[in-house]
This record gives sequence, C-alpha cells and structure tokens, in this order.
Amino acid sequence: MKFTHEGLVPDYECYQICNDAWTHYIQGSLKDLIEKGKGSPTPMDTATGEEKYPVSETGSKSIYHKLLIETPVETVYANLTKQEGLAGWWTPDTIAKPVTGTVSRFAFGPDYFKEMKVEELKAYSKVKWLCLKAQEEWIGTTITFDLEPHKKGAILVFHHDNWKNYTQEFAACSYAWALFLRSLKMLCETGKGLPFPDFDKY
Repeated sequence: MKFTHEGLVPDYECYQICNDAWTHYIQGSLKDLIEKGKGSPTPMDTATGEEKYPVSETGSKSIYHKLLIETPVETVYANLTKQEGLAGWWTPDTIAKPVTGTVSRFAFGPDYFKEMKVEELKAYSKVKWLCLKAQEEWIGTTITFDLEPHKKGAILVFHHDNWKNYTQEFAACSYAWALFLRSLKMLCETGKGLPFPDFDKY
C-alpha cells in the first residue's frame, strides 16, 4: 500500500508532526487492524482544543507541571503506557501493561519500589495511576498525565494529587518529577531518555 498526503510540504510548521502521526496510524494502527482485528484510533472526544486544568480535592496538595513535547500525542501516550516506554524515561526496572486495573511495578535500586494501579486510560488523552506502595507520603496519591494535541506536537499537563501536606518529601518529589518529565520529553523527541539513576544528569 502506498499512502500520500498531498499538499503537505516540509516548509509547513506541522510537517514533521503530521509525518510522525501518519506513520503511527498507517504503520501501526491500520496494520494492527488488518492483521489483529484491532487498531488504535483516536477517540472522537480527544482533540477538543480545550485546555485541561485539573482541580484537586479540597484541602489536598498537588504537584503540577505543564510542558510541550514536540512529537504527536500518540507517541507520548505510548511512552506513558507501554512497559518499554516507561522503562525508557522513568526506571529501566519496570513491569507494566497498558490495561486499566492492572498494577505496575517500578523499582529504584534493590531496596525500593513503587506500585501503581492503572486507574484510567483514555487513548492519546489521559493516563491516571493510584499509588499503592511507595514512600509513606505517596500512598493514596494519584498521578495523572493529561494530553492534548498542539501544532508542534503535544501538551502534557501533569498533576500528582492528594498530598496531605507541603513537606520536604513533597518538595523533593516536585523537583524529581520535573527531571523525569524532561526525560520523557527527551525520549519522545530523540528516542533516548534519562531514566533512573541518570535522570539528574545534564
């Protein structure tokens, strides 16, 4: 099969993003539909153009980050849900499935790990985890990645909600998330991230 998008030229600002998106849909989604009976279409209500500004529960504390990742939302979503993607930006010692209700395990060295229940998956739009095991202040918190298309790629709005107090762990966690989100951006844009233990290297 030969696919052509006529009129789309390299001079257009969105050229590379469109090229990458079509690669996903033709070589990935369409191919999977034909060979396996199920593709990866974008849900009808995903690309609304509305900004996502999450609101945390009253009285709880939240960590927020917002960044532009210059790759299609499909690429970012894959790296937030698939084991190889998560291992490429957070920690190589990752066990995860892109299935709601499953529990993902992320190890950071021989003596410490986190377990996250996949609470919600909305294709190319939202990933939400519930922390089951980790440092005490993490347990019961939720971690959400909201995605929206952008002419240069994807906007990621990250929030880590339901912290009880502003503590030293909260502050350290906010900084660590910023570094890991940089790692995610690098993985999506260049194919190589800086997962643990190299996430704070420059």
